Amino acid sequence: MSLSVVILAAGQGTRMCSSLPKVLHKLAGRTLLEHVTRTARELTQKVAVVYGYGGDVVPRALAQLGVRWVEQTPQFGTGHALLQAMPPIPDEDTVLVLYGDVPLISAATLSKLIAASQHGNLGLLTVILSDPSGYGRIVRDAQNKVMRIVEEKDATAAEREIGEINTGMLAVNAKRMRGWLKELKNSNAQREYYLTDIIALAVRDGVAVNTVFAENEAEVMGVNTKVQLAGLERHYQRMQAERLMTQGVTLADPARFDLRGELTAGSDVEIDANVIIEGKVTLGERVRIGPYNLLRNVNVGDDVNVQSHCVIEDAVIGRHCRIGPYARIRPGTMLAEGAHIGNFVEIKKSTVGAHSKINHLSYVGDTTVGREVNIGAGAITCNYDGVSKHQTVIGDGAFIGSGTQLVAPVKVGDGAVVGAGSTITQDVPPDVLALSRVKQSTVPGWKRPVKTEQREKGKGKS
Repeated sequence: MSLSVVILAAGQGTRMCSSLPKVLHKLAGRTLLEHVTRTARELTQKVAVVYGYGGDVVPRALAQLGVRWVEQTPQFGTGHALLQAMPPIPDEDTVLVLYGDVPLISAATLSKLIAASQHGNLGLLTVILSDPSGYGRIVRDAQNKVMRIVEEKDATAAEREIGEINTGMLAVNAKRMRGWLKELKNSNAQREYYLTDIIALAVRDGVAVNTVFAENEAEVMGVNTKVQLAGLERHYQRMQAERLMTQGVTLADPARFDLRGELTAGSDVEIDANVIIEGKVTLGERVRIGPYNLLRNVNVGDDVNVQSHCVIEDAVIGRHCRIGPYARIRPGTMLAEGAHIGNFVEIKKSTVGAHSKINHLSYVGDTTVGREVNIGAGAITCNYDGVSKHQTVIGDGAFIGSGTQLVAPVKVGDGAVVGAGSTITQDVPPDVLALSRVKQSTVPGWKRPVKTEQREKGKGKS
């Protein structure tokens, strides 16, 4: 069997109250359409996406998906949308229809649906809802066979009482699908060509409609409002949290954990509340992530302690490092084993050697810091001259005093000491003391200036 997937993603989504096409709204850091496409890729590489509202906004935003883009213009309903994608699909293929605003559908459920469509049958995915309002109902005969689908706007009062609804997802032979699509009529309340009408055509032609029930209601739920999007977000995050806890990760509060990418964690990892993981993050063994941290595309070694309120992105953190609280580790940073980065310290595109310490209120950018270096409070590397970035090199065992400015390009040799409050503009040789201070002076009899009104008050008292 050869499989072709068509994802319908042409709608505007007016109830989202946004100029952005609905399928470009994000769930867990990825667009709704990306979620569906990733699932489709688990089944086949032949994936087409039908877009419409917003013109080429969707294919331009998601050009990296590598799908076949098909424009539907104008938009005359789901049947018309699918028809636009059918021409290059071989007759012998099975066509699986998905929706760009149903992000949590699983490959396991879709595999069952595909299996139900084999041997000339039509596979239809349905679900039973306690409140089916707004959905097309599955109409069965006395023998429980599917006869047709009726949209709510066209349903009778009795049909609206049916709890089994159509998810829109189906699978069938491409040749049969092509023929039925050409027969669709738009004689309905919306004056659109409904894809659901092919069910009645299949029954007419003696094709068995085999239903597959979705066990998880959330995986077949579409997004039509921001409220629904938020509800699916929390469901998705709960699933991720439970998966991680099953693998041994300790989450202080699963309801306050957000995974917006991929997380790989070693044993005995602890993650406190209100932590956000984005991109690809790897945590070694016995890592502790404190509360209110954001980690994006980070590789963290064993026994690292990230204290609260830190932002770490596109960085490599070595074993036994301690970071924070309130530290910012920017892209291109590499911390070697045992490095300490303290409160209100910002590191950018720098390498910090083993067991070096930058503990307070410092900025280190475009710098190579050697082993066992101590950088005091308020020290900064002046790496930008207004046009270009320049490098600073600090040798092994150097000591940089508090309030120091290292004006790049500059090099501090191994074992050198830079006195507090210095502005260093020239290279410092190894094992020396470097000072750059204005000589302190004292002015006897000096009085602090006072405001005019204070002087007038003083005169009145005399």
